[in-house]
Amino acid sequence: MTKGLYVETYGCQMNVRDSRQIVALLKEEGYSEVSDPKLADVIVINTCTVREKAAQKVMSRLGRLLGLKKRKEDLIIVLAGCLAQQRGESILKRMAHLDLVIGTHQIRHLPTLIRKVRYTGAPLIELSFSTGLYCYPEAPLPEDKEPCAFVTIMQGCNNFCTYCVVPYVRGPEESRPAEEILAEIRCLVEKGVREVTLLGQNVNSYGQTLTDGITFPQLLERICEIEGLERIRFTTSHPKDLSEELMACFARLPKLCPHIHLPFQSGSNKILRLMNRGYTREEYIEKIVHLRNICPHIAITADVMVGFPGETEEDFCATLDLMEKIRFDNLFSFKYSRREGTYAANMVDDVPAEVKAERLTILQKKQEAHTWEKHQALVGEKVEVLVEGRSKNSLMDATGRTPTNKIVNFPASEDQYGKLVTVKITQAFLHSLRGEIIE
Repeated sequence: MTKGLYVETYGCQMNVRDSRQIVALLKEEGYSEVSDPKLADVIVINTCTVREKAAQKVMSRLGRLLGLKKRKEDLIIVLAGCLAQQRGESILKRMAHLDLVIGTHQIRHLPTLIRKVRYTGAPLIELSFSTGLYCYPEAPLPEDKEPCAFVTIMQGCNNFCTYCVVPYVRGPEESRPAEEILAEIRCLVEKGVREVTLLGQNVNSYGQTLTDGITFPQLLERICEIEGLERIRFTTSHPKDLSEELMACFARLPKLCPHIHLPFQSGSNKILRLMNRGYTREEYIEKIVHLRNICPHIAITADVMVGFPGETEEDFCATLDLMEKIRFDNLFSFKYSRREGTYAANMVDDVPAEVKAERLTILQKKQEAHTWEKHQALVGEKVEVLVEGRSKNSLMDATGRTPTNKIVNFPASEDQYGKLVTVKITQAFLHSLRGEIIE
């Protein structure tokens, strides 16, 4: 008899990829994915802890599952991912209805641990780090047979930015062997995937833990040779490790999309030093200029934070000034959130909450103006779009992204799904574009 599996994912693309691995592993155990937790025999909550807001959402969600557990005593509830790695023991003490807590390195053991919980009836916790980056050997199918897929190439981080919990919950950098990555992508292409996004906490340092000495640019070259694959993206990059060799790839590798996500976090050199980011604002700007000289139409997106301990009005203005100089295509912006276990957690969080909120509003309004300006400039332009599927906004439209990662909605037939089409942009909105296919 088929057993139901419900997986709920919070956080980054790597968590999305990990969740697909969970589905693939438990499928071998006779589980079938369900869309309603009430139909599940196992519920997995795959979590994020980069910011406190994400952690609060997970805790609230776990609390709401108590009623479901009372009605179905043989239901197994699993807490996985970064929050589990960071606070697993304390959460298990607070949530008596939780059956299993696994850390970021324990996905491979999930089937065995679930069987053990069923046999003993006692809750389990497994948070140990393991050597070697594990990825499910047969690539899990993307949801709904979508033409785009995430592929993990490395995990962990050695940078230890003072505000960031990732090195503590994902462990040290570990690169996946190139042959494994290439085999997975070939498998995905055979299943209809046309675009892959390569994932890692810092893809720029890919290969440093491998014995074959392959670099990230060399890996990109080999992926470009895979027949049937149309597009390559990657995230995330650290500015201090962005090499000239990697920047040159945007000019010479035709399948590499002209878009880079390059977090800058602050425009103030003082704050960048306190964050232990390893570069100055001048160096960051210089790299953006170099990227645009190599690939003039490249889209630049980034992460930025306001209200880091010690941030003055002058520091905040330096961030706004950097934004004005670069004019990003889009920004992911956040208020500083104290993370237990990080170096910054020992600093005095001296920027008042209302000041953080005000600065974030100012910053976001500035970025909205820049994004709107860039979207407006595309009206009338013809762009290549990969048709990804049905639009979430309209049952009459399909959706896809330009090479520069801008969302476009347009009328299309189902036989065009998974194909590259030329679209003329007819309207611009803040978060998307509208267009029509040119036959």
